Amino acid sequence: MATKTQTPAKKKQKDSLFKRINSWLHLWLGLISGVIVLIVCLTGCIWVFNEEITNLLEPETKVEWQDRAVLKPSQLTNIAASLYPDKEPAYAFYQQGRTINLSLASAKAKPGNRRSGLTLLKINPYTGAVISKEVHKEGETDFFRFILNGHRFLWLPYEIGRPIVNYGTLVFVILLITGLIWWYPKKWNKSTRDKSFKIKWGASFKRVNLDLHNVLGFYAMLVLAAIALTGMVYGIKWYSEGLYWVTSGGDKLAEFKRLESDSLIRGKVYTPEQAMDGAWARVIAKHPKSTGFYYSFPDTAHVKTAINITVYPNKGQFYNSQGYTFDQHTLKELTRQDAYSVPYESASFGQKLRKMNYDIHVGSILGFPGKVLAFLSALIGASLPVTGFLIWYGRKFKKAKPSKSKTVVKPKLQVVST
Repeated sequence: MATKTQTPAKKKQKDSLFKRINSWLHLWLGLISGVIVLIVCLTGCIWVFNEEITNLLEPETKVEWQDRAVLKPSQLTNIAASLYPDKEPAYAFYQQGRTINLSLASAKAKPGNRRSGLTLLKINPYTGAVISKEVHKEGETDFFRFILNGHRFLWLPYEIGRPIVNYGTLVFVILLITGLIWWYPKKWNKSTRDKSFKIKWGASFKRVNLDLHNVLGFYAMLVLAAIALTGMVYGIKWYSEGLYWVTSGGDKLAEFKRLESDSLIRGKVYTPEQAMDGAWARVIAKHPKSTGFYYSFPDTAHVKTAINITVYPNKGQFYNSQGYTFDQHTLKELTRQDAYSVPYESASFGQKLRKMNYDIHVGSILGFPGKVLAFLSALIGASLPVTGFLIWYGRKFKKAKPSKSKTVVKPKLQVVST
């Protein structure tokens, strides 16, 4: 009898050198940066809706709009002095439909350090009634400040945690690129399309976990890339300057410089109260329909500080904000030269992109739906290190399958009759 010959097993085609390097980078960069990505994405999810959550938890801060003037800065100063004579106003945030948030700082605080040890008053913008008081000790933070600290520097000392987050974000961008290359199938057919775009929920845990990593990562990739690239603007100087140079057609990014008042004119033109209200009146006259104003009081203990007012035309968006700076002694308007100081309507493409940076980062550039999209994408981003680790762990430490024992077939004895 002729014996049946077995065909040799087909050898698996090896990936190209490029693919192997890409997979190696994706694996080890993911393992190294996994914890950083997890924390930054989770805290980013929460921070996206900080304003909405705060307003929901503080219904007493809602104030019906009235067709009359709101309190002037000098009136806020008087309210603060009656309650805390040892403190002075630092910042006031006017927001349509909400109480005024008035932050008080110690009169002995150094310029640029008036945020530490703040007392926050929430004041009715029409009646002056103090709705609530919050006193924060030196170094004390509220919930959302705690979340923001984790997002920016992992709750580590700033000089240590900040670079880790910055370059961890850069690594995350590389992971998105290598992940896309890893996700892209060699051939497109029905089977590869299903694996690339659908999650097979009824499959094993390993298969579902792999699909969650691949499919959700692909769908969230563009939004995550936008969030990461805009986030690096705030921390990596060479990247920020290079991005502005490219998008502005070769212009150099001007550094922010704190403008100063002319201390030699102190008390010769306006009293502090007149200057505060005068600057406010000018800005209000230019922007009567704006929904928010951020008023930075001059530090009376340091005569060179100025009055700064930022106007927010649209609620919940910052890209078209406009800043004004006034000499606290003469009310002369001081002009800045950085990209943020240019009115959005007259800004160049590079300047507009820079002014939109924060709104792109948190999704508010598309309004509330954009924030939802940013939230969901960041949540997926937080899941990627977890699902990726499980994929690696399952492959690295998978249990060896017991080998099947080979059955020995004994030849039958053939009886030959004589």
